[in-house]
Amino acid sequence: MNINLHIERLVLDGVLVEPQQRAELKAVVESELRQQLVSQGISSTMQSNNNHQSVRAGSISIENIHKPVSLGQQIGNAVYRGIRK
Repeated sequence: MNINLHIERLVLDGVLVEPQQRAELKAVVESELRQQLVSQGISSTMQSNNNHQSVRAGSISIENIHKPVSLGQQIGNAVYRGIRK
Protein backbone atom coordinates (compact mmCIF):
# COMPACT_ATOMS: atom_id res chain seq x y z
CA MET A 1 0.00 0.00 0.00
CA ASN A 2 1.21 3.49 -0.82
CA ILE A 3 0.42 6.37 1.49
CA ASN A 4 0.72 9.94 0.25
CA LEU A 5 0.53 12.58 2.93
CA HIS A 6 0.63 16.28 2.20
CA ILE A 7 0.70 18.84 5.00
CA GLU A 8 -0.13 22.20 3.54
CA ARG A 9 -0.22 24.08 6.81
CA LEU A 10 0.68 23.27 10.38
CA VAL A 11 -0.82 25.63 12.95
CA LEU A 12 0.97 25.89 16.30
CA ASP A 13 -1.02 28.23 18.53
CA GLY A 14 1.10 29.99 21.11
CA VAL A 15 4.41 28.57 19.86
CA LEU A 16 7.02 30.73 18.21
CA VAL A 17 9.38 28.71 16.03
CA GLU A 18 12.46 30.62 14.95
CA PRO A 19 12.98 30.76 11.17
CA GLN A 20 16.27 28.84 11.43
CA GLN A 21 14.47 26.00 13.27
CA ARG A 22 11.62 25.51 10.80
CA ALA A 23 13.42 23.16 8.40
CA GLU A 24 14.58 20.90 11.22
CA LEU A 25 11.13 20.90 12.81
CA LYS A 26 9.53 20.00 9.48
CA ALA A 27 11.97 17.15 8.92
CA VAL A 28 11.38 15.71 12.40
CA VAL A 29 7.56 15.91 12.04
CA GLU A 30 7.78 14.11 8.69
CA SER A 31 10.15 11.48 10.07
CA GLU A 32 7.97 10.80 13.12
CA LEU A 33 4.83 10.51 10.99
CA ARG A 34 6.57 8.20 8.54
CA GLN A 35 7.77 5.97 11.38
CA GLN A 36 4.30 5.80 12.96
CA LEU A 37 2.56 5.11 9.64
CA VAL A 38 4.99 2.34 8.72
CA SER A 39 4.91 0.64 12.12
CA GLN A 40 1.25 1.19 13.09
CA GLY A 41 -0.57 1.76 9.78
CA ILE A 42 -3.77 3.76 9.37
CA SER A 43 -7.37 3.14 10.33
CA SER A 44 -9.80 1.44 7.95
CA THR A 45 -11.86 4.63 7.92
CA MET A 46 -8.86 6.59 6.73
CA GLN A 47 -8.12 3.94 4.09
CA SER A 48 -11.63 4.00 2.67
CA ASN A 49 -11.88 7.79 2.56
CA ASN A 50 -8.64 8.88 0.95
CA ASN A 51 -9.27 12.63 0.70
CA HIS A 52 -9.25 14.52 3.99
CA GLN A 53 -9.34 18.28 4.06
CA SER A 54 -7.98 18.44 7.59
CA VAL A 55 -6.93 16.34 10.55
CA ARG A 56 -7.35 17.66 14.05
CA ALA A 57 -4.29 16.59 15.98
CA GLY A 58 -5.31 17.83 19.39
CA SER A 59 -3.12 19.24 22.11
CA ILE A 60 0.42 18.49 23.14
CA SER A 61 2.28 19.42 26.29
CA ILE A 62 5.28 21.51 25.39
CA GLU A 63 8.09 21.41 27.91
CA ASN A 64 10.95 22.92 25.91
CA ILE A 65 9.83 24.65 22.74
CA HIS A 66 13.40 25.58 21.86
CA LYS A 67 14.27 21.99 20.90
CA PRO A 68 12.90 21.32 17.40
CA VAL A 69 13.53 17.55 17.68
CA SER A 70 11.40 17.13 20.81
CA LEU A 71 8.71 19.47 19.52
CA GLY A 72 8.67 17.76 16.11
CA GLN A 73 8.29 14.31 17.67
CA GLN A 74 5.38 15.49 19.80
CA ILE A 75 3.70 17.11 16.80
CA GLY A 76 4.24 14.03 14.63
CA ASN A 77 2.71 11.79 17.28
CA ALA A 78 -0.26 14.14 17.75
CA VAL A 79 -0.93 14.27 14.01
CA TYR A 80 -0.69 10.48 13.84
CA ARG A 81 -3.25 10.17 16.66
CA GLY A 82 -5.52 12.44 14.60
CA ILE A 83 -5.06 10.19 11.57
CA ARG A 84 -5.81 7.05 13.60
CA LYS A 85 -9.22 8.34 14.79
